[in-house]
Amino acid sequence: MEFLYKVTIGPFVEMFTYPQFFLEVAIGGLQSGVMYSLVALGFVLIYKASGVFNYSQGVMVLFAALFFVGFIDKGVPVILAFILTMGVMLLLALGVERLVLRKLVNQPEITLFMATIGIAFFLEGLAEVVWGGDLRILDIGVPDGQWEIGEMLIQQADTWAALIAGVLVIALAAFFQYTKTGRALRAVADDHQAALTVGIGLERIWFIVWSVAGLVALVAGIMWGSKLGVQFSLIFIALKALPVLILGGFDSVPGAIIGGLIIGFGEKVFEIFWGTHMGGAVEEWFAYVLALAFLVFRPQGLFGEKIIERV
Repeated sequence: MEFLYKVTIGPFVEMFTYPQFFLEVAIGGLQSGVMYSLVALGFVLIYKASGVFNYSQGVMVLFAALFFVGFIDKGVPVILAFILTMGVMLLLALGVERLVLRKLVNQPEITLFMATIGIAFFLEGLAEVVWGGDLRILDIGVPDGQWEIGEMLIQQADTWAALIAGVLVIALAAFFQYTKTGRALRAVADDHQAALTVGIGLERIWFIVWSVAGLVALVAGIMWGSKLGVQFSLIFIALKALPVLILGGFDSVPGAIIGGLIIGFGEKVFEIFWGTHMGGAVEEWFAYVLALAFLVFRPQGLFGEKIIERV
């Protein structure tokens, strides 16, 4: 009975007993959630343009971060390092379109998915060959102090990272919703052949969408890298976007945003208030358990469309 109380009622009592501490934890969780949303949008971009899940998006986060910090370590100024790394990501987008996607037009989705797995292993190996596998410290000049609001302590670095990620998330959402290119992306995802017949060039669309996904990966890599260091574990942090996609829906931009906030908020709150009663490390598995529950009860996610097929 005592254990049951600790994992059910007890944490809620603590939350209401220390409301300012709960608010501090919640804000930290939402800040992480915005960055999860940013990574998830990279997956959504590729899915909308090709109808397939891009397994390599998590590796692209590491790939971009390694090139960025590598340029800085060579003495390149931060702004120029960002421009050079974006150039690398544009070349990557061009290579993927020319050497992979162009050969796979109208192929089954599983074929495209397997191709992205191959791209992921190639990028991971290339990044390690060029820059090595050691941890790299990334300092881009973001304040590392704290703001004290009442009894709450808000991390400045996390706040700035969340603001930057939030601006990019809003810009990408507007891009999909209100631009001609955004509408063309949706058309390509629905039917490659039909898009070609109405004059939508797959090569141009795929290059654009992989370039934007590269920009998303670069920003996400910088944000997470400046917080945790640039290391190969960034791949697994980026893959935390998978539960975000399951919650929000693979083809939904608003879903990626809401799903990221839910995951970020939920894992921080459960780690702090439930973790001590459940052996700790709740933050490591909470998102995946929540995603599993959604797969059972609402597999299309909060904003995904329910697909009904006649057989």
